[in-house]
Parts: sequence; structure tokens; C-alpha cells
Amino acid sequence: MQGKHGHLSREQKQLALRLHARGWRLVDIAKEIGCSAPMVGVMARSGRHLDAKPLGWKPRQGCLTIDEREQILLGINRGDTFTAIAGQLGRTVSTISREVKRGGGRCEYSAWRAHERARQQTRRPKPFKLRPGRLLEEVASRLEQLWSPDEIAVRLRLDHADDPQMRVSHETIYQSLFVQGRGELRRELARCLRSGRTARKPRGAIEGRGRIPGMVMLSQRPAEADDRAVPGHWEGDLILGQGSRSAVGTLVERSTRMTLLLHLPDGKSAEQVEAAMREAVSKLPSSLARTITWDQGAEMAKHAAFTTATGIPIYFCDPHSPWQRGSNENTNGLLRQYLPKGTDLSGLSRRELDMIQDSLNGRPRKTLGYLTPSEKLAEFLALTA
Repeated sequence: MQGKHGHLSREQKQLALRLHARGWRLVDIAKEIGCSAPMVGVMARSGRHLDAKPLGWKPRQGCLTIDEREQILLGINRGDTFTAIAGQLGRTVSTISREVKRGGGRCEYSAWRAHERARQQTRRPKPFKLRPGRLLEEVASRLEQLWSPDEIAVRLRLDHADDPQMRVSHETIYQSLFVQGRGELRRELARCLRSGRTARKPRGAIEGRGRIPGMVMLSQRPAEADDRAVPGHWEGDLILGQGSRSAVGTLVERSTRMTLLLHLPDGKSAEQVEAAMREAVSKLPSSLARTITWDQGAEMAKHAAFTTATGIPIYFCDPHSPWQRGSNENTNGLLRQYLPKGTDLSGLSRRELDMIQDSLNGRPRKTLGYLTPSEKLAEFLALTA
């Protein structure tokens, strides 16, 4: 039997009183809890014996509370940005954005419905999809290849388009490993994370560098390289080994993200880097050898000799501006999964580097629509054949 306030629960009545105490208009309260404005007025007059206390169900630590959801709704009604709301609550912008998106967007968001949905989901947790079988075996196999959960999830949809049983979200992979994973599976997940830390590590004093003679700056690079529409423009760098005494060179093609690894077994002097670069680009067709962009490291002191020998101009980034080689920086992050910091790189053979290079070029990239660099390069070569 319904009470005099209809089908509203005690929690909804408490919420109505809480909003009324905060100065909400009756019509807005009615819209929020799903009843008429006159009913809210009756509750406001006759329901003061109900404590306007927090709802009975308390989310686990770290999850949004009903108070926070009400503040989100208030912020939306004021026209606040997600950034402003996040600042008021001490939450990340992505948390607020996801919460509102799940609730139907700015126009449909309801603090009460969002909180009730969260309560129901907590009471009826879904079973994990990753159970022993073909799907789990394929996920584990790709984890062993150092693919990230996101790369695995999207490529499964592409590779098994006609088999819905072979689909899983990246979040399910993470959850299955965190909650169900033990021992080696948990370690495999850690290996898939591209950084060993959760926040950017502050850098100390920036290394001073002398000016390299004859540099041509990035601002003079052909405009066709900027939008990545034309392949053949590369970004280069060195990743350093233990004590900065050894190194491996990287060249990343801006359009396809194809990666070439430079073998530097005898050191990282300008002469050795120039020779390794010449060897790497000698195998490229002219259509894939247009420019190279590098930072102002001493290893580039022989850039003029390289350009004379190959015809490929080298352009230099501004000092301390790694974002000007974004593709290369991202690939170097991937490469660190294979060659962690502190590794002695001088003992690597050419064959070992080739295996890592093949793995990188066979790894799907989000920026390529989850194609691999090898697949993207094959597309280009087919068009120009």
C-alpha cells in the first residue's frame, strides 16, 4: 500500500528534504526525484519529522557519494564546466565526465537515479567474462607480446568480427587481472603498463648542450610533414641504457609509425650514430626517405655528412621540446617495455633488435585505427605500386 506521498521511498523523501533545505525550487526537486511539485510542497510542510540525512546505502571508499552527485547536479544547473565541478569536489575531470555521460548527459542527469543505479550495480555485480577458454588464451597470448588491454580489446573485434564470443572490453581485462589474477598474470599486467609510475616524474636540471653547427630548424621542415598525409618523414632519438653508457637508436615514420631500430654495439658517438642511420635508411625506397627530425643531441654532430651521403635532410627540434617528436616519444615508451631503464644495451645483437622491431611494427596502434604499422605501410605501398 502506498503512503500519502505515493510510491516514493523514505530515501527519496529524505533527498527531497535535503534539496529543499539547500534552496532548490519545488519544481526542480520534483523533476529530480520523479514526482509532482505539489507533492514536494506537501512533503516540505508535513515531512519535517524525517531526518534529512544521507541515504542509507554508502558506496565504498573512493566512489561518488549522493552528496557529490547532488553537487554535480547543482553545478550542471548553474552551467558550470566539468573542470569547475571537478575542482569543487576534488575529483578528476574524467570522473565527472563519465558520471554525467552514464547518467544521460547534462540534460538528463539525475543525482537520485545515478546513485540508485550505482547501488543496484553493487548489489548485482556482473561475472567476469574472462574465464578459462579460447578468449582467455588469446588475451594471455597478446599480453605476452606486451600488447596493452586496449590494443587487445580492439584487435579482437577486428580479428574476430563474426564471433561475439571473442570480444571483451579493455576494462574487463584489467578487472579480471586485478581481481582474479594471481602471481604471473598480475605481473604480466604490470609489464603491459607503459610507465612504472602513476604520475609524471619531475625532471631535475636540464642537461646543457652546445650548439651543433649547420642546424636547420624544425620550422623549415616541409609543410607536408606536419599533417602526416605523406609518408617518408621520420623522427629519431636515442634511448639510453644503464648509466647512459649504451644506447639504441630509434627512427619512427610519422605517418605509419613504422619503427627502425639502430644497432649501436660500440657506443653512441656521432660517427657511430651516423653510420647506423645510413645503414637503416639504405633499405628504404626513395618515397619513404624524405626527412628526419631529431633533437639537438651531440650524437647529431655528423648530420651534414649523413645528408650528403643519403640526400635526406635532418631538421632539429627546439631545445627541450620532446613534444615536437611526439610519434618518436610514444614509440620510445613502448620500447621501454622490451628494454627497461637500467638495461645494458651494448650486449644486444642485431637479431635481438630485429625481433623487437618486428614486434613493435606488428603491434596495433590506437592512432592508426588499431591497424599495425606494418599494415599501414602495406596500404601505402599498395597505393604507390
